Amino acid sequence: MSKLLSPAQIAGLSLKNRVVMPPMCMYVVEKEDGKVTPFHHAHYGARAIGQTGLIILEATAVEPDGRLTKNDLGIWSDEHILGLKKLVDELHSLGAKVGVQLGHGGHKAQDALDKIAPSALAYNDNYGKPREMTLEDIKRVQKSFVTAAGRAQEAGFDMIELHGAHGYLINQFLEPLSNHRLDAYGGSLENRYRIVGEMLPAIKDAFAGSIWIRLSMTAYDETGQQNTITDWQTIGRWLERDGIDCLDISTGGLMELQPNIPIYSGYQAPYTNHMKQAVSIPVSAVGLLNAPELGEYLLQTEQADLIEVGRGLIRNPNWPAEAATVLHDHDFEVYNNSYKRGQFK
Repeated sequence: MSKLLSPAQIAGLSLKNRVVMPPMCMYVVEKEDGKVTPFHHAHYGARAIGQTGLIILEATAVEPDGRLTKNDLGIWSDEHILGLKKLVDELHSLGAKVGVQLGHGGHKAQDALDKIAPSALAYNDNYGKPREMTLEDIKRVQKSFVTAAGRAQEAGFDMIELHGAHGYLINQFLEPLSNHRLDAYGGSLENRYRIVGEMLPAIKDAFAGSIWIRLSMTAYDETGQQNTITDWQTIGRWLERDGIDCLDISTGGLMELQPNIPIYSGYQAPYTNHMKQAVSIPVSAVGLLNAPELGEYLLQTEQADLIEVGRGLIRNPNWPAEAATVLHDHDFEVYNNSYKRGQFK
């Protein structure tokens, strides 16, 4: 049996395989209330039937003004719990483990009435200039992440992921490019990490499952101002020390900068490998990993512990079955006998 499609006990989760559906924003909450819609049941349910081991719901806002757009999911209110729980229960009944990505957009929150960020720096001219967060704002947002984690616990999620990548608020604090603060939350790497480090104990108290964080290990900056690989490895070790169970490694999104590295299948995997060399907790890879052979290679060579398939699962909810054919994995089982008729030969 392939390693990609084999069961795994990893990051506190019992998974039927190492195929992960990463969080991908769908922008379908037309009522702008942050609540789960019938689309979410159909969209995620199809991937559960397709035998994806772990499904991570799209970026779900911990505050109303933390949404990228008004059409994002939310977890800032107890009113969101029931809809999320129904979705989680449904996906569990279909055999998948389920997570949710907790996020705050900071200067990338397009529709925010009160746009906030570590420093008053706009993502670009179209997004508008945010105001610099006060200490009271920081404490409020930290509490919002904690209470969101508690709601995720009530909804029955198996894992939560803090969104610390792609220019979201946590990423903005971690990177010197976007954090020009002169107080305890800016300046040194230790100070920039403080917003995360301070809230992790309370998040662990609020949520009993696996706790992940997604990081962007480069902002594609060429001015020498961004965190170095060594800086990110230090952050990774701090996160491991402070109780994070898995590091989800990505790149980019902080500023309006195009990638300054070649874009090819698995182009972000070297960053995953850099982090894996620095920590002992599992590290998840993402980024054009649509070829099953590539995912299997990264696992077999111990460059990653989990493989996130985004575009591949968007195109084909039954991607794991296709992967089984490509990898000649005859032990893989589709959802039921009816689905065997569609199995690739």
